Amino acid sequence: MLFELDSSYKPQGDQPQAIEKLIEGLQSGDRFQTLLGVTGSGKTFTMANLISSLQRPAIVISPNKTLVAQLYREFKTFFPKNKVELFISYYDYYMPESYIPSKDLFIEKEAEINETLERMRISTLKSVLTRNDTVVLASVSAIYASGDPRDFATMNIYIERGKTLNRKELALRLANIQYNRSEDISAGGIFHVKGEIFEIFPPYEDFGIRLYFFDDEIERIVTFDPINRKTIEELDMVTVYPAKEFVTTQEKISGAMRNIESELEERIKQLEREGKYLEAQRLKQRTTYDMEMLSSVGYCSGIENYSRFFDGRMPGERPYTLLDYFDREKFITFIDESHIGVPQLGAMYRGDYSRKKNLVDYGFRLPAAFDNRPLRFEEFLGTVGQIIFVSATPGNFEVEHSSRVIDQVIRPTGLIDPEVIVHPTESQVDDFIERMRKVKKRNERALVTVLTKKAAEMLSDYLNEVGIRAEYLHSELDAIERVEVLRKLRDGTVEVVVGVNLLREGLDLPEVSLVAIMDADKEGFLRSETTLVQTIGRAARNINGQVILYGDTVTGSMKRAIDETNRRRLKQLIYNKEHNITPETIVKPLYRNIFEEFAGEDLNKEREEKARATYLEGVLALKESLDYDDYVALLNEEMIRAVGELRFEDAAILRDEMYSLKKKRQNI
Repeated sequence: MLFELDSSYKPQGDQPQAIEKLIEGLQSGDRFQTLLGVTGSGKTFTMANLISSLQRPAIVISPNKTLVAQLYREFKTFFPKNKVELFISYYDYYMPESYIPSKDLFIEKEAEINETLERMRISTLKSVLTRNDTVVLASVSAIYASGDPRDFATMNIYIERGKTLNRKELALRLANIQYNRSEDISAGGIFHVKGEIFEIFPPYEDFGIRLYFFDDEIERIVTFDPINRKTIEELDMVTVYPAKEFVTTQEKISGAMRNIESELEERIKQLEREGKYLEAQRLKQRTTYDMEMLSSVGYCSGIENYSRFFDGRMPGERPYTLLDYFDREKFITFIDESHIGVPQLGAMYRGDYSRKKNLVDYGFRLPAAFDNRPLRFEEFLGTVGQIIFVSATPGNFEVEHSSRVIDQVIRPTGLIDPEVIVHPTESQVDDFIERMRKVKKRNERALVTVLTKKAAEMLSDYLNEVGIRAEYLHSELDAIERVEVLRKLRDGTVEVVVGVNLLREGLDLPEVSLVAIMDADKEGFLRSETTLVQTIGRAARNINGQVILYGDTVTGSMKRAIDETNRRRLKQLIYNKEHNITPETIVKPLYRNIFEEFAGEDLNKEREEKARATYLEGVLALKESLDYDDYVALLNEEMIRAVGELRFEDAAILRDEMYSLKKKRQNI
């Protein structure tokens, strides 16, 4: 099936030239290109036009779930007749297993799997393998280990009307690809039998498959609605794909068991030679138990740590990922918000390795655990073909490696970048309140960024005291609460949102005409050039957009951010004048947030915070087992990763630890 772009809009502003140049680059075989697209310039529409024009499948990788969800909704609108899939972590809550030697503390893995997200991942794998008209919206989960695509593709069951198929054999084959026999159809991935009727509920479909048998002959195949049980369509044939991401054959399980036992013997000998008898005994007990579970039920807790054996990979060889399901030469990779995404992709491997090092060193896991991992950045580049980086503020890697950097700064609406004003920090709150009163008269909204959670809460309280309806937004609010605050801002219940890190949400708020950045002259993660430019862009969807940078000096980051904003403003003003365009504020309907539709809503803040703190503690505990250079390199990569995920509080802790070590070393 061909991609069919459904939109009443035609490319406007900078979109036509951007689309033309990007297509030219792709057709010329350019490996890397960058789309420098400002907020509100329609970057998603440009991507959709590229996919439709070239008729090539694509994956769009975004740095967090919120941005992935926004893109998923938009692409579903653009391609209603094609397969638009979502591939993100299926955990509502996840804390990996770890060991902290200083406390002799082993922390078991804790996880809650969201069945809907798991089913969407399986749907993604099936669509990528079977249809060329597929667009996948993914998080960094795309570079984490997935099942062997050869097993997923071959371990399917082809069923044809008129053919003979033994029902017991069919049930056994379904069980081998992870279907369960059950009367409960709500979960998907189940089957049940009622007399001559055999019903299968694939997790990747919203319908069931009903087989009518006469003895062992298949008389009819129909799809049906699981709710009202009515027939949807008669079929001549159907293929049933696995119910889980990880499936394997009995032969592979037997081979894996032999190889696990062999590695266990070698590792025990090595530990005993090093005098680590406790660790050797621990490893033997844990691994033997896992093997017994694998033999009896085909599964064990932490089975992913043995994935190398099931895949038949050599030590150190990269795992299979979602990317291996694509045809490398055909699909296009877009890295959205690449200034965050590229560093994030590069930082995943080291953090995973460092956490597992203690588990392996102290006998909790075999060395094979290292090979259940995310891709290294160079492995990622080797797995994908042509890449288009998409960002309003592309980083050095994107600019240096791209054959062309294409501006998309003219918005279809004619909106220009907001005016940026620098104001002294003295009486900055009073100045903001005065400006906010004018914003209120126009029935518009404002955002304020401050440096700490406490400051956000205090300023929010003060604004309410003086008659301005305000709420704060920071990391201690869970996903649903954050969405609710933003919805209240859009519908007018709240007039101002005060936050520490207002980029986290991927904000798309056309009602916001004023953005105030308090203490803009305090250099750091929250006041870097990239962060300032991105934050300034939050006022770019409203015709009255204005940004106030409160600072007593103009830092280098402030100057560069202001210069770039003014460069764009000038280009936009000239274009509007030449084409007689009158800017219009963007109008966007109020949608339900996608995570309210399919994600677990009972998000446990206390446990999320515990997992984050434990993870940080585990990183810092590695000081005992790594040499100075490796530990500092790890801290630096974890800091970059935290910034990439917009966890600035964690990044600051890691930065301070790194600076402290370097300072001590200099004083020796």
